[in-house]
Amino acid sequence: MVTKRILATITALAAVLVLAACGGGAEPTPTPTKTPAAQELPATPTPTLAPVSVEPAPAQEQSAAQPADTPAPAPTPVIEKIARVTADQLNIRSTPSTDGTIVKLALTGETYTVLGQSDDGQWLELAENGNALGWAAAEFMTVEERVVEAPAGQPSGGEQTAEQPAQAPAGGFTGSFAPATMSSPDFGAQVFVWWREEIRDRDLDLMKEGGFNWIKQSFSWESIEGAGRGQYDWSIADKVVTHANERGLKILARLSLDPDKQGFWAGAPPASGDAFAEYAGALASRYNCQPGAIGCIQAFQIWNEPNLAREWGGKRPNPAEYAEFLGKAYRAIKAANPNAIVISAGMAPTGDNSDIAMPDDLFYDQMYQAMGGNSNGYFDALGVHGAGYAAPPELDPAEAASNSKYGGYRFFAFRHVEDIRAIMEKYGDTAKKIVLLEFGWTFDPVNPAYKWHGADAGIDMFVQADYLKRAYQYAAANWPWVGLMSLLTMPNLDWLNDGNGSDEEQYWWAIMEPSQINAKEWRPAYIELCIYLNSLKGQKCIYDPNQ
Repeated sequence: MVTKRILATITALAAVLVLAACGGGAEPTPTPTKTPAAQELPATPTPTLAPVSVEPAPAQEQSAAQPADTPAPAPTPVIEKIARVTADQLNIRSTPSTDGTIVKLALTGETYTVLGQSDDGQWLELAENGNALGWAAAEFMTVEERVVEAPAGQPSGGEQTAEQPAQAPAGGFTGSFAPATMSSPDFGAQVFVWWREEIRDRDLDLMKEGGFNWIKQSFSWESIEGAGRGQYDWSIADKVVTHANERGLKILARLSLDPDKQGFWAGAPPASGDAFAEYAGALASRYNCQPGAIGCIQAFQIWNEPNLAREWGGKRPNPAEYAEFLGKAYRAIKAANPNAIVISAGMAPTGDNSDIAMPDDLFYDQMYQAMGGNSNGYFDALGVHGAGYAAPPELDPAEAASNSKYGGYRFFAFRHVEDIRAIMEKYGDTAKKIVLLEFGWTFDPVNPAYKWHGADAGIDMFVQADYLKRAYQYAAANWPWVGLMSLLTMPNLDWLNDGNGSDEEQYWWAIMEPSQINAKEWRPAYIELCIYLNSLKGQKCIYDPNQ
């Protein structure tokens, strides 16, 4: 654990980065931000997804148009062999033998360039970023070929669809996309890289350097199709997607509408279900991960916390209505990209059953009933929220329910996720995984609705760091059914707009300080997780102050 002894070292580390500056706007935020006081309702439990593998489609042949009077032979294409890891974890060794030193731990879905193979064909020599890396067992990898230099005059991508521009945006991603797969567990975090272009690349680099494999980013409906039906503005989305693709980061896109948005052309759910499905399908089509696509979004979250009236058009939460809404979006996304992972919304953990809220476990159970007990055609993984509140990650939910210091309800424990898993098992849905769309701990000493399970519960930034790491470790040891665990949260620079970030309750969930482009202001959580997650890959955290 990062100790207080090195806090000065952590907070003093800074790196100067130079990026093009650009401007503001409000960005949708994650939601265990609406956590209740001890006797009220919280907002976050969490299940995860079953790995869905994505095989790249074969590149379509294209004929290069050339003037008839100046024929020119096309140069011979350069073919590169790419090895993709199929095991959950795979040792890369210094020599083609189990006696070789382990130089890196590769995870499922990661890709490497093949330099050669051993004489017996049992080992592949691998490279990464142009540098020789080591050897890995061939039986745990699949090998595919790709053209890295197309014939002269031949475009590198496939045909564009009608709503897409004729070209990818300048600087668009041109490599191979990361597959839509999840290890158990897999590692990600909420990011805010939509409006603040000046810190977009810096924060994406921090995610990659921190050992995370996924980012979760809101692709809010009103930001892309706000002008009217079929009128899409892809300008920011293209940049977010391609910049993440360039770094090999997988994208979980949260598709939802700001509940405070007034006068939106499509109206509110569930009546907006058909229009929303069209939006989801357009997004999945544009970023369908195929050769020649603008970019790749590997997973989609369908709406947010529909067990709260404020997220469901001000109406009483209705699991059957949400199931129908979810199914429409599922079909639209799968029609555009059959390999995409579709994840149901996470629910707000709450004990209230009224016109304004429904307990998460009751909502999930009634949702399964509405689906006829079969989730096929609705989602690939069940989304859950899993804030830990005042409890350590290993605490039994029964203890949280019986001990008032933890809040007095089972949903005040991180392991309440297990209660939701039991509902999946009740309906025989054990082949699919849970995705934790939000989880974390706040150390808020300011805001009354949160400080009871933050600073007043003895949680400071060091305890937060320790609990986050222990949550990942607990899941690895006990939850084979969990996929991505997306934590709260990387910081949002907009929290500083009024000059004081501390009055924003989300500020206290973040694993870093919101930092201007000329600085990286650390918190222990980022450093602790950077060390831990990189160690799983046989690497070192470049920001470890003890190196």
